[in-house]
Amino acid sequence: MAFDLSALTPPSAEKRATTRTYHGQDLYDDYAWLRADNWQEVMRDPAALPQDIRDYLEAENTYQEAAFEDTQQLRDELFDEMKARIKPDESSVPSPHGKWSYASRYEEGAEYPLFTREPRDGGEETVLFNGPKEAKDHEYFALGMMSHSPDHERLAWSVDTNGSEYHHMRIRDLASGEDSAELVRDVGSFAWCADARSYLYVKVDENHRPNKVFYRPHDGEEQLIYNEEDARFYVGLDRSLDGRWIAIGTGQNDEDEVRLLRADDPTAEPILLAPRRAGHEYSVDTHGDQLFITTNSGGSENFRIMTASIDAPHESDWKELVPHRSDVLLDGSFVLKNWMVRQERENALPRIVIRHLESGEEHTVSFDEEAYSLGIRSGYEFETDILRFSYSSPSTPAQVWDYNMATRERVLRKEQEIPSGHNPSDYVVRRLHAPSSYGVMVPLTVLHRKDMSLDGSSPCLLYGYGSYGAGMPASFSTNRLSLVDRGFVYCTAHIRGGDELGRNWYEQTKKAGKPRTFQDFIAAGEHLAAEGFTSKGQVVAMGGSAGGLLMGAVTNMAPDLFSGIIAQVPFVDVLNTMLDDTLPLTPGEWSQWGNPIESAEEFAIIQGYSPYDNVVEQAYPPIFALSGLTDPRVQYWEPSKWIAKLREKSGNANTILLKTNMGSGHFGKTGRFAYLEEVALVYAFALKCAGKA
Repeated sequence: MAFDLSALTPPSAEKRATTRTYHGQDLYDDYAWLRADNWQEVMRDPAALPQDIRDYLEAENTYQEAAFEDTQQLRDELFDEMKARIKPDESSVPSPHGKWSYASRYEEGAEYPLFTREPRDGGEETVLFNGPKEAKDHEYFALGMMSHSPDHERLAWSVDTNGSEYHHMRIRDLASGEDSAELVRDVGSFAWCADARSYLYVKVDENHRPNKVFYRPHDGEEQLIYNEEDARFYVGLDRSLDGRWIAIGTGQNDEDEVRLLRADDPTAEPILLAPRRAGHEYSVDTHGDQLFITTNSGGSENFRIMTASIDAPHESDWKELVPHRSDVLLDGSFVLKNWMVRQERENALPRIVIRHLESGEEHTVSFDEEAYSLGIRSGYEFETDILRFSYSSPSTPAQVWDYNMATRERVLRKEQEIPSGHNPSDYVVRRLHAPSSYGVMVPLTVLHRKDMSLDGSSPCLLYGYGSYGAGMPASFSTNRLSLVDRGFVYCTAHIRGGDELGRNWYEQTKKAGKPRTFQDFIAAGEHLAAEGFTSKGQVVAMGGSAGGLLMGAVTNMAPDLFSGIIAQVPFVDVLNTMLDDTLPLTPGEWSQWGNPIESAEEFAIIQGYSPYDNVVEQAYPPIFALSGLTDPRVQYWEPSKWIAKLREKSGNANTILLKTNMGSGHFGKTGRFAYLEEVALVYAFALKCAGKA
């Protein structure tokens, strides 16, 4: 085995037996004590973590550091080469708004950006927000929002300084550079009102659920204007591009409700478009008094676009504009003064469709590579003919284009620079299809060096997610080159649970269908081996969050396929989490996984695949799990319990590793270079599993 830690003695978590009974069945858990009873307090103050739990997590960290001690030189090399691919003074393409253009840029060597503006037609730059200065006293520093007022005189900004995603907000006067004395705590989303001085914001409750909307007039106290009492639904705000309306959206994964507020009269009675009902998803764009509604109503699984008037906004008044198509997913849209822009996906490839509102004429923007990614940006302006979009592929660095929708001319505004050099022709991008259960063909995006032999001798990094309808883009990553240049095949598996092949690709995996996600991933690895891209036992699997659930499940199901497993903030204790309705996400997740509290059938379904509940006595491949102490999405105790149980049951306990970031949450370290240290650690693990370290 390439990963040999036989000389080290790993920690052994104490077993404290607990039993709970659901639907007449006893549920045993020896490691439930790792869930801190005061977890809400720990989210705000990590020092409040009980000492016995802290001792265990720190012992695991110490062991993990010892396990990686012999990779220090390799990690330094990886870090240096990944950093060398990042332009030291990287900057964005300025985005125009009124008389100004807004941008961000990094000073050479800086971890955090400056947010700037300059006159639209050219002139002196003004720094609005100095990221390095604001972050200097914080180990963790993640910006939540950065929103300038419609009159360009104020800036609302928020920041999270411990990884818990409790963002605190201030308002900055841009003439003086001074911030408001008041710190508004626990802010979710935000929207400026029409007067550019008043604003709305959502607050997060003690269980980390955004559920209350407040209005703050420029000369008064905050007023509660909406309170969502159903714990399944989260609340968000969105200001329309035309500036006339603010949408209060409430929703869970597959159920939405939208209310419209006048931006110049936000305390007036909101306009409810369609009351929530199970399975109905919709969103709205405004165009003066006209509404454009993207909806899955009427059996439109892949969505359609409807129109209505603000005077007759209810669902019974909606009229179809863009019909539903069973083979094309409508993947997002927005409306400008003269145009509607939408992104579609067919056969796992994206395209942009432009519609002239007055004439109804449409045309398409697309590309010819086997696999690529596209992104559209609405910008700040409503009255414009310019669409900004981004393009990349696994071998082609990111490009930013301005596209004139009237003349159909493209202007390349920015191409990602790789200071250390990059030649796309050195690499091959392939789109393969792996046969899986129920006769489906799973798309795979494969990247490898052109000079690689397809004889099965190469290791493979196989990445997957497969949840919530989140399709994985075939995009460029400078970091992946560090593996590919060392002989790895890098493959993204577009497994069921995403929406790459339409909404049904996701719908098939809800509740009892979830094992299809795992079957697809295993099928992807087997197909790559059958086609000579790798071989069985040379696949390193990687996934995070719900993709970490995938990692836990496939490790239980097919351990011999993998030479290593990288599980980042893994959602592996599914049954216990879905039984705990105090956790931030649980109530809203029941529509995805099932409600094991209410349903014995759904309890049994989840119990049948939940990674923690299905760890058995067998030889597992080397496993590296990463978590964050203040993670509000996947709490630290899920990977902690999983690792403890794996080490108890596995025949190779020494190669079961856990790293808990004691000062961060779901997204690891902040800073554009600091996070590369963790990437280097993960890649060192992969290389060691492949016998290349």
